[in-house]
Amino acid sequence: MPRFSVIVPAYKVQAYLHECLESVLGQSFLDLELIAVDDCSPDACGTIIDEFAARDARVRAVHLPENVGLGRARNAGLERATGDYLVFLDSDDTLTPGALGAVADRIRETDDPDVLVYDYARTFWSGEVVRNKVSAQLAEDGPAPFRLEERPGLLRLLMVVWNKAYRREFVERAGLRFPPGYYEDTPWTYPALMSAGTIATLDRVCVHYRQRRHGSILGTSSRKHFDVFEQYDRVFAHVAAHPELDRWRPVLFRRMVDHFATVFVKRGRLPRASRAEFLRKARTHCRRYRVPGAPAAPRTRLRHALVGLGAHRTYRLLSFLSRIRKRAVRITAGLRRAVRGAALQFHYRVQLRLPLRADRAVFSSYWGRGHGCNPGALESAFRSFAPHIRTAWIAHPEHQHTIPAPARPLSPGTAGYWTALARSKYLVNNVNFDRRLVKRPGQIMIQTQHGTPLKRMGLDLQDRPAAARGTDFAELLRGADKWDYCLSGNRHSTLVWERVFPSSYTTLEYGLPRNDVFQHATSADVDRLRESLGIPAGTVAVLYAPTFRDYRAGRPAGPDLERVLRRLGPRFVVLARAHHAEGAFAETAGGRVIDVSGHPSVESLCLASDALVTDYSSLMFDYAVLDRPIVVLAEDWEAYEAARGTYFDLRAFPPGAVARGEDELVDVFATGLWRDARAERLRAAFRERFCPYDDGRAAERVVRHVVLGESAGLPPFVPFAERRPVPSAEAALARGPGPERPLGSVPAPGAAVPLSETL
Repeated sequence: MPRFSVIVPAYKVQAYLHECLESVLGQSFLDLELIAVDDCSPDACGTIIDEFAARDARVRAVHLPENVGLGRARNAGLERATGDYLVFLDSDDTLTPGALGAVADRIRETDDPDVLVYDYARTFWSGEVVRNKVSAQLAEDGPAPFRLEERPGLLRLLMVVWNKAYRREFVERAGLRFPPGYYEDTPWTYPALMSAGTIATLDRVCVHYRQRRHGSILGTSSRKHFDVFEQYDRVFAHVAAHPELDRWRPVLFRRMVDHFATVFVKRGRLPRASRAEFLRKARTHCRRYRVPGAPAAPRTRLRHALVGLGAHRTYRLLSFLSRIRKRAVRITAGLRRAVRGAALQFHYRVQLRLPLRADRAVFSSYWGRGHGCNPGALESAFRSFAPHIRTAWIAHPEHQHTIPAPARPLSPGTAGYWTALARSKYLVNNVNFDRRLVKRPGQIMIQTQHGTPLKRMGLDLQDRPAAARGTDFAELLRGADKWDYCLSGNRHSTLVWERVFPSSYTTLEYGLPRNDVFQHATSADVDRLRESLGIPAGTVAVLYAPTFRDYRAGRPAGPDLERVLRRLGPRFVVLARAHHAEGAFAETAGGRVIDVSGHPSVESLCLASDALVTDYSSLMFDYAVLDRPIVVLAEDWEAYEAARGTYFDLRAFPPGAVARGEDELVDVFATGLWRDARAERLRAAFRERFCPYDDGRAAERVVRHVVLGESAGLPPFVPFAERRPVPSAEAALARGPGPERPLGSVPAPGAAVPLSETL
């Protein structure tokens, strides 16, 4: 008997079905059966299902002789299910990597509840991914499992069947089945939640809910939308048959009226000639099921009243007036923004005519994301070595808490922002400033860059459309023409920057200021950082930091971190840091995957970790300064190279061991390849080539040269043999008294999956 029965009904979804089924069969949790129901689809759905069934014994193909609709197709799958738990998935949606493993773990932690509710995210055809807006209802704090009356806020979630796992015995005992018609989820989900003896939640996105460009079937104009009335008749009939559920009538009534109003106001759902009839029928249902104690929320009170009255013309008039009001608000706001923008630009032009302030410097990094990176290290160095210079930092309000007290915070687009850009002598950034900035005579702009280039940059992207994505190369060069200095950490970077950003700036091969901290930090700093991040003492903390992919939307699939940790054993934890262009990682309940995507300092994360796992992120060049183990996960090198392009083959000149997939990654750590003698030799060669100047004094050299005018007599570069980067906690433990702790037994790739993997 499998743990999960995943039921996927399919009808006219041949373009999406393959991805859907792959998302189930590709789960790291293997103990499942996939029941794919061909609802007599006229396209290739049936053939696709048969192909999957032929190659994987876990797939059970069901072909219905006639089209029966989504609800009855689900029933057909339900009748054949043998799993402990039922999971429903629409055939154009997908499970996220590791979803079933996370569901299985949460079910086990909460003593096999009748229903487990998990989260979803809407995935748009444009590549945008938006998480459920009421995901706070899925918080795992407090006792679990529970009954619905203890967490009634769950009824605010989207009432669909596919964001929950149901214990099959409970479903059979409750007699739950799907009715025909539209909105078939309604008479399933409400009775399931109300009748469940135990419920638990999982605060994790487990389903990607596809938003098609032309919408779903519910967005088509049809009288079938009248089915919503029968579906609520079924819900209230269920309540009538179970008097103990009477307390839910007020809530159900409010949700019903909200649902009627949604169907009515959604443009294109109801044929124009049937709209008045729909509202009259809604009025009849409101009168039939109205109960005392069901007042609507203030923001929906008018809408409820209009539905209850069946006032079709009034509703249409008020809707029209509401649209007019919203349009007027948008126009007014647009005019206000235009006037404000014009006033600010006038203010900026006035400031440009006033004298430069030789004692002012303004900094920013990553388009206003906060104090950090090379500009952050330089801002600190300005205060240390040129204290007569007053510093300001440009950051959006939500990031201004990262700015140290001596620096003046500035919000982009304000009068103070434009004043600083117009009158500060020194302008420092790791990306370009606002394109409207006018570089004045006497101003000095320092382009710090934000790493060593592995992937192609600047003009080298002209023949890489996936990576360039509409880049204005003329504007890019106009920005480079404003630079006075460009920082470089090595000869490789210098040659790349001067070729891909050709202009008259001066390159300063002084090292990268953001890496200075690696030479100055102490073991006490490392311990403090680990404690603040919640890293258990005595564990090996692996920083996982993938880069983004130009050729695909969303985060790369990457390894299943939970599965990797289960195979490596309890000594390892992962600090997971997503690229700033992508969303956060899901943390595990046991705390072994710690999401650090929002941490303001990647340098602190490097110091706290014992090893780095990355794919093609430039972070590897900085991490090499620490002389700690680096593992390259090159799963899709060929695709990455084809889409983005690189300056050298990382596999041929890596900073450590190279893994080509999840199994090899486990093997690298299980066998000690991540830190053996060969890995040390590779890292030493990598450091020699890419970290020759990162000796802890890069920021000082820049300030002395650019601000203090000390072109000669700058601090000499410290030889590699004399550098002393702070050791990792794991290395310090190994060097301390007593034997080093063993890594424990780890199954080799390809070995049988442990029993705990399927529980």
